[in-house]
This record gives sequence, C-alpha cells and structure tokens, in this order.
Amino acid sequence: MPESGGSRAQREHIPNPGTGPGAETPPTLPAQVIRAAGADTVSGAAGAVGAAEAAGAAGLTAKATQAARRTGFLVTMVLGGLTALPPLSMDMYLPALPAVTDSLSAPAATIQLTLTACLAGMALGQLVVGPMSDRWGRRKPLLLGMVVYVVATAICALAPTAELLIGFRLLQGLAGAAGIVIARAVVRDLYDGVEMARFFSTLMLISGVAPIIAPLIGGQVMRFTDWRGIFVVLTGVGVLLTLVVWKWLHETLPPGSRHTGGVTDALRTMRGLLADRVFTGYMITGGLAFAVLFAYISASPFVVQEIYGASPQTFSLLFGLNSIGLIAVGQINGKLLVGRFRLDKVLGFGLAVIVLAALALLLMTLGVFGEVGLVPIAAGLFVLMSAMGVAMPNTNAQALMRTKHAAGSASALLGTSSFLIGAIASPLVGIAGEDTAVPMAVVQVVCAVAAVGCFLGLCRPWQRAGREAAGL
Repeated sequence: MPESGGSRAQREHIPNPGTGPGAETPPTLPAQVIRAAGADTVSGAAGAVGAAEAAGAAGLTAKATQAARRTGFLVTMVLGGLTALPPLSMDMYLPALPAVTDSLSAPAATIQLTLTACLAGMALGQLVVGPMSDRWGRRKPLLLGMVVYVVATAICALAPTAELLIGFRLLQGLAGAAGIVIARAVVRDLYDGVEMARFFSTLMLISGVAPIIAPLIGGQVMRFTDWRGIFVVLTGVGVLLTLVVWKWLHETLPPGSRHTGGVTDALRTMRGLLADRVFTGYMITGGLAFAVLFAYISASPFVVQEIYGASPQTFSLLFGLNSIGLIAVGQINGKLLVGRFRLDKVLGFGLAVIVLAALALLLMTLGVFGEVGLVPIAAGLFVLMSAMGVAMPNTNAQALMRTKHAAGSASALLGTSSFLIGAIASPLVGIAGEDTAVPMAVVQVVCAVAAVGCFLGLCRPWQRAGREAAGL
C-alpha cells in the first residue's frame, strides 16, 4: 500500500557523509530548506546539514523554518503557474473562435481543429518529456520546453491561414507539454499519500484562476485588437513564466534517483505501468472525465454565443462562474473530504454527479423539457464543471501513489491519455454543425458513463477497501 502522510521532502533525510551503512542517520534539514539556504543540489548540502546539526538535532531552526515556508510557497506558485498555462492557452482563445472563423474564412469545424491540434501536441509531447525528466531531471527539459512554447506562440500570432495556425498550435502544444508533465512529477517527488491529493487540490485552486480570468482577458483583448493580440499576450505570459521557472524552481529529482537507460528502458517502464490494472484504470477514468470537460470547452463558445445569443463578454462571465465552481469543489475536496473519506468514495461520488449533469444537459438539448433558455443550460454546465473538482485531482493522486520510481513516465501517461481522449472528443461536438448542442451533450454522456464503467471495472475500489479493512 502507498504511504500516507506528509511531504516526502520532510520525511526523507540526506545521508550524512562519513557514516557507515549501518549507522543511524541523524536528523537533517529537508532538501528544499537546504536549497533555500543556498545549496544548488542535495548532494552538495553537507555544509548546511552540519550547520543545522550543530545548532541542535531537536528540530529545524527558526531561520530554516522560515526558509522552508518561503520555498514551499514559491514551489507551489511556480507549479501552479505551470499547470495554469494549458487552460490559459486554451481559454483565452475561446471567445475569439467565431472571429477566427471569419478572419481566416474557414468553417467552424476547421477552426476547432486549432484546439484539437494544441491538445494532441500536449498529449504527444508528454510521452517524450516525461521519460526525459526521469533521466535528466526536471529542470532542464522544462526550461527547453518553455522556450519553444514562447517561440511557437509568437508564430501563432502571425499565422495567415487556418492550416498554418493549426500547425503552430500543434507545436505550441508539444512544447507546452513540458510544464504539465513535469509539474505533476515534481509533486510526486515531494509528496505522497493524502498530502499529495491535498497538494493537487491546492494546485487546482491556483491553476483554476486561469480559466476564470482567461476568457475575461480574451474578451477584453478582443475589444481593442483582433484575435492575434491574444497570442501576443500569451507570448508575454510564456516569457514571464520561463523566467520564474529559471529563477525559483530547483531540481527535485536527485541524480541517484534518475533512470540511466535510453528509449528502450523508457518504453519498458511505461509498459510496466500499463500492466498495472489499477493504474491503467485510474488513467483511463481520468482521461474520460477530461474528455467530458474538453467537450464543454470546445463546444461552449458556439453553444452559448451562437445558439443562445450571448455576447463574448457574457460567455466569459459564465465560463468564469463555472471555473469558480470547479475551484470551490476542489478546495472542499482537499480540505474537507480528503483524509476523512476514502479517496475512491469521493471519486465515485464525483463521477456520479458528472453523469447526472451530463444526462440533464442531454435531455434539455433534445427538447424533452420543451424550449429551454440559456439559464438552465448554464446551470447544468455549472454542476458538471464543479464536479470536476473532485474527479480530476483524485484520479491523478490515486494513480501516482502507485508509481514511486517513475513519476515522470507515469505523469506522461496520465497526461497523454487525457489529452488524446480529449482531442478525439473535441471535433465530435461540432459534427452536426453550429445550430445544435445535442452532439456536445451526447459526447459528455458517453464519456461520463464510460468513466464510471472503467472506474468500477478496472480500479475495483471495493476490493482494495476490503483489503484495507483486513489490514492487508
């Protein structure tokens, strides 16, 4: 069974040089505190350790405690920024989709492929960056990916045709994958058990601000310039985040914990992860839940604005309200539910709410309740989005708890499955044109029901609950 408890950085101690294999290692400072005190790597921190031990082995000094808090806060903010970059890249662009359709003289289905291309790029890029981070550490692959992201985003602002925009969005997604996969791997490096689930909920609070403000920013940018200005703003955000990562995000994977094999070893590691039925179950369950979310993301600009006649600013406000619901439920999950109830129970409840909300949306769009306006549809979407605050962090946490020694590869598989399934679902929501919301609701119902089936059929939570009750 996976460990539960506090931060791994707080529990694991750095060996004291000169002690024998059988000697007891005295209490030392956590790795993050040593870095905050000025050491570049864990292995080179013996001086800081000795100074702390000289001050007393009973606990951290006041100065070290303050450094730990500062470092923990900075790491949380940096990881939050990295996880916020994908929704920022997607959601700032959403109010501009109809304008892009007119500007590039392309059908809506083609312009929706700009979302699909970015999503597919993020999926495929994680398969490369995840194993790279297990071999070379987290920091270097992340910085390389961020630089390429900035360049690709700047080129998107200049794209003259829909085809070129799709191509550059693909490159943007490939590079942006570094932030997604490495942020999850860093969390796995530092946390375990219940604390990891809580930290994912904290990240959802930070990254959840992006979906709230991104459409609002996009809508305001559209008041002063065209859709190309949105990519200019994203380029600036990418530059800022790259500088923040370079300055404040230290390496979290010690050299001794890195994989030394090449592509063959990486593929063998991923094959071993996929052979774990429970890990695969959580992976696919999370991917299908993400597909429900992305069906909403890709279809809602047309559903809300074209079918129900809302303005870009009204759409942005509704999208922000839905994101607030996701954040609020995510915080309830991390602060009230996790630790009091089994994660599988909380996850099952969240999936059930998603199914019910999707079914309600399908019945409304089919006209079962007669002619409905924007308010009932918006209410159904709010409930659906809010339930994601339970489903998404808990599927990630449950899967990563099973992968202590291959966090990068496991994170890559989790992200790739989510983005690939989402990329498949995205064009399906517009298959019947721009005048009906039925395809969106159908995709959401199918994916939600499939997620529940996968959770029950592969994860089999009742079996593990029985073993835990028996003390096994």
